[in-house]
Amino acid sequence: MNPNDTRLYLASGSPRRRELLEQLGLHLERIHADINESVLPGEEAVAYTERLARQKAEAGWAVVSRCGLPSRPLLSADTTVVLDGCIYGKPADADDARRMLRAFSGRTHQVVTSVAVREGERQALRTSVTDVSFRVLSDTDIERYLDTGEPFDKAGAYGIQGRAGVFVERINGSFTGVMGLPLFETAALLSEFGYRFP
Repeated sequence: MNPNDTRLYLASGSPRRRELLEQLGLHLERIHADINESVLPGEEAVAYTERLARQKAEAGWAVVSRCGLPSRPLLSADTTVVLDGCIYGKPADADDARRMLRAFSGRTHQVVTSVAVREGERQALRTSVTDVSFRVLSDTDIERYLDTGEPFDKAGAYGIQGRAGVFVERINGSFTGVMGLPLFETAALLSEFGYRFP
């Protein structure tokens, strides 16, 4: 590919992923690719996020092909949160978000983000795993956070880049991976497809 070409298909509706990719100087075209995101029986978090990132890339590429769009790389990603082997996706409602935040209170969980890039039959994948330690959360902390509306479209019911940042004592890994797109792994992956950074 032309190293000056900064165009990329994005098979994700996440505003945070869009913002992070634009921070890298990329120009994005959203591709709508819906898949079933149910966890398979016995599936572990890394296997789950890697499977979903691959499936989103495959579904997105099928749209590119079907619509006769120009060939250029397509990026997809999936993020989940895991504690004691249990996967925490996006909360179904306030009670579900409350349950998740109580589980993370005073403990360390992992945020797993897998990123896939596809062009034609070629596909590559990278995964980031980050430890996130929360301080002890009071019921008041949780209720005030729920009142912001922030938890409801995020895996694990919180956004580290938002108001929940005050819950985080420390992280070990990728801050942007917890946001939903680990920039180090993403840039390394895209460089395999001819992109150049910075």
